[in-house]
Amino acid sequence: MMKFKPNQTRTYDGEGFKKRAACLCFKNEREDEVLLVSSSRHPDQWIVPGGGMEPEEDPCGAAVREVFEEAGVKGKLGRLLGVFENQDRKNRTYVYVLTVTETLEDWEDSVNIGRKREWFTVEEAIKVLQSHKPFHAEYLQRLRLNCSPSSNGNSLLTPIPTSDIAPRYNNPPPPAPVLGTSCR
Repeated sequence: MMKFKPNQTRTYDGEGFKKRAACLCFKNEREDEVLLVSSSRHPDQWIVPGGGMEPEEDPCGAAVREVFEEAGVKGKLGRLLGVFENQDRKNRTYVYVLTVTETLEDWEDSVNIGRKREWFTVEEAIKVLQSHKPFHAEYLQRLRLNCSPSSNGNSLLTPIPTSDIAPRYNNPPPPAPVLGTSCR
């Protein structure tokens, strides 16, 4: 069953890219197990939870909302991993790291569309995502290349493009706030 989004207003940046937000949701601060959710379009495929930003919504607020709706989890929002640009789909996604502190038994997308969630090691998740969501796999590859779990919530990343398919970044982003604090 596909997710119906009534009255959804898409938001775009000044260059015409759709603004999106997502979280890599980890079981703990070691960042060795990541939560993926089933796709609403292809329920047999796994994706990183995320989606479009609403008008007047900050990227970190959108990321927290999306993982709550799609994965049924709450947690401690950590660092902004980066802003990933997808030229084919004409979107830019702010990807955050979130350490899960609460997992709901039933959540919006599980009830409404039968969405599932499952924990994967980072290596397993990269393999699972590589075939149908290579941009999502890049989030985890970037995490492995640039991040150390001990810096959770405190680091500003200086992206180092590794190839022509590497994510494109704007100016370095501000540090991501802890859940419950303002994004501004």
